[in-house]
Amino acid sequence: MPIIKFLKEKKEIEVPQGAWLREEAVKAGINLNCGVNGIGASINKFVNCQSMGTCGTCRVLIKKGMENTNPMTLREKFKFKVPVPEPVPVCLMFIGHEKEMRLACMTQVNGDIEVESSPEFNLFGVNFFS
Repeated sequence: MPIIKFLKEKKEIEVPQGAWLREEAVKAGINLNCGVNGIGASINKFVNCQSMGTCGTCRVLIKKGMENTNPMTLREKFKFKVPVPEPVPVCLMFIGHEKEMRLACMTQVNGDIEVESSPEFNLFGVNFFS
């Protein structure tokens, strides 16, 4: 059975083959709906799109094992590449993380992966202006 290692939470969980990342995190007590740099995490835990791939608050970085997940869905591609009217468009957070950012609700786990939850958004960092 695949193992998901949550780096910030220092937690590992064993999941069935083909499990959805967000669902397994919720079962393990890990909140992946983190908002922007943690702002809004408490409300986003309850107010989110319920795994429809539209809100973007469950974005994560797959640090290792991207090949053990399903291909990026059309909703993810749209969410990460098209600016939409939100407080901070998720597409800006994608810059510099194109090969490792996913939405947890759209990510199916087929093997061992390492996940960084709630990646930081730095408007003035190298990721934004590069």
